[in-house]
Amino acid sequence: MSLEHPARRAGLASQGAVRAKRKDEWLALFAPDARVEDPVGVSPYDPAGEGHWGLEAIAAFWDLAIEPSRIEFTWADSFACGDEAAFTGTIRSTRAELAVEVDLVAVYRVNADGKIVALRAFWELARARVTPLPN
Repeated sequence: MSLEHPARRAGLASQGAVRAKRKDEWLALFAPDARVEDPVGVSPYDPAGEGHWGLEAIAAFWDLAIEPSRIEFTWADSFACGDEAAFTGTIRSTRAELAVEVDLVAVYRVNADGKIVALRAFWELARARVTPLPN
């Protein structure tokens, strides 16, 4: 997996900031008018299904979805084309007494400055694998 492509580099930096719980570092990767859709469409994190537009909304998404969880990524592959990179694999989110794993495709699009303008994660809640954790 070559790091040369700017969208792949931005995607990996985003994932690293999430894994390390560095909100400010993560937000700095986004353009001011960026949109995050994770997952794409209606979800518990986005009841209207319109995505989180702009840094304030993206920061609120962090507080709701990322901050309370420990998140791990396992990527099978990534594909960089044009100004985008798609990562295929699994994400594991651990929160309180549950671990949730889901297979997904995460697509990052960057602008000419290498800032993320769109993060779109394709995954299905109905296909999530939930594991209760011991207390």
